[in-house]
Amino acid sequence: MNSRQYTQVEYQAQLAEKIAIFKHDFAEFSFPEPVIFESAEKHFRMRAEFRIWHKGPVSTYCMFTDDEFKRAYDISEFPIGSALMNRLMTELMTEINANEILRTKLFQIDFLTTLSGQALISLIYHRKLDDEWISAARDIQTKLNIFIIGRSKGQKIVVEQDFVIEQLNVCGKQFRYQQIESGFTQPNAGVCEKMLTWAVEKSRNWGGDLIELYCGNGNFTLPLSQNFNRVLATELAKPSVKSALYNMELNQVNNVSIARLSSEDFSQAMDKVRSFNRLEGIDLDSYTFSSIFVDPPRSGMDPHTTSITQRYDNIMYISCNPATLRENLKTIVQTHDITNVALFDQFPYTHHLEVGVTLRKRAK
Repeated sequence: MNSRQYTQVEYQAQLAEKIAIFKHDFAEFSFPEPVIFESAEKHFRMRAEFRIWHKGPVSTYCMFTDDEFKRAYDISEFPIGSALMNRLMTELMTEINANEILRTKLFQIDFLTTLSGQALISLIYHRKLDDEWISAARDIQTKLNIFIIGRSKGQKIVVEQDFVIEQLNVCGKQFRYQQIESGFTQPNAGVCEKMLTWAVEKSRNWGGDLIELYCGNGNFTLPLSQNFNRVLATELAKPSVKSALYNMELNQVNNVSIARLSSEDFSQAMDKVRSFNRLEGIDLDSYTFSSIFVDPPRSGMDPHTTSITQRYDNIMYISCNPATLRENLKTIVQTHDITNVALFDQFPYTHHLEVGVTLRKRAK
């Protein structure tokens, strides 16, 4: 990690390669020239985890080589990590090396940082944590102005809180998000702001009501809600639903309802195949859905959910896996035309690429 320079030249070269691969892999489709949203070449990653290497009286962060030997090497900085993360890495390790209560049998540290300046750090141990540890953790939490969680087998100690509040700028408006320790968050906050802005701008004139599948903590839900009369969002994971509801209240968004259902269950509810107690109080027939937003996991959408999207005039699909997006599009383009394509370099220096697509239903 330290031997790499992370220059603009290196960054542009890796991005150009990913764009070329995307265009080759999607050559069978007809679509406008993709809009490219770049990342910063350094300090873009907001979360990371590091193993701890104990060498006598001194502990350091360490990572492992990518080869078959998985050799450990110590690091003093993490160039792709946020500037806040890099500052805290140094300050925190100084405190740990000065305090055996914090250092003993510590084997991993997880960082969750934000653009808002808040940071949540999880210290993970191979021993049971006691009151002495809590007192020491509370002291450095105050000193470094961070939030700390302690973990060991069967034990989780939250010194103050297990979340941070992120603030993202979308089309000139600030949105605040609760990001919990164990929940999914976009790792590249700068590119996330660009994704949200693109989604709002491309759906601005769609109108009507919106269905959103896989809403997570409401990352897209909150800014998109401005463009629609009502939004019905679904998410299966309980912690994500809890955060989404918290974020709705935090941002005073009152035209969104959330149902804790999988995409498959929601498809059955829409088809009236089954009724679900989790939809109690939600009258599906009262909505005038014209648009659907999907941000599925890497596995993409199952065939039935894919067919559900074809019922709506407008589709917005955010994909973290172009391979499954390509398979889903083979079905969707039977009824819809691709109107916009955006490539978001959410994960620089890897082969991963985030893709945004909008589609419009063809007139019969």
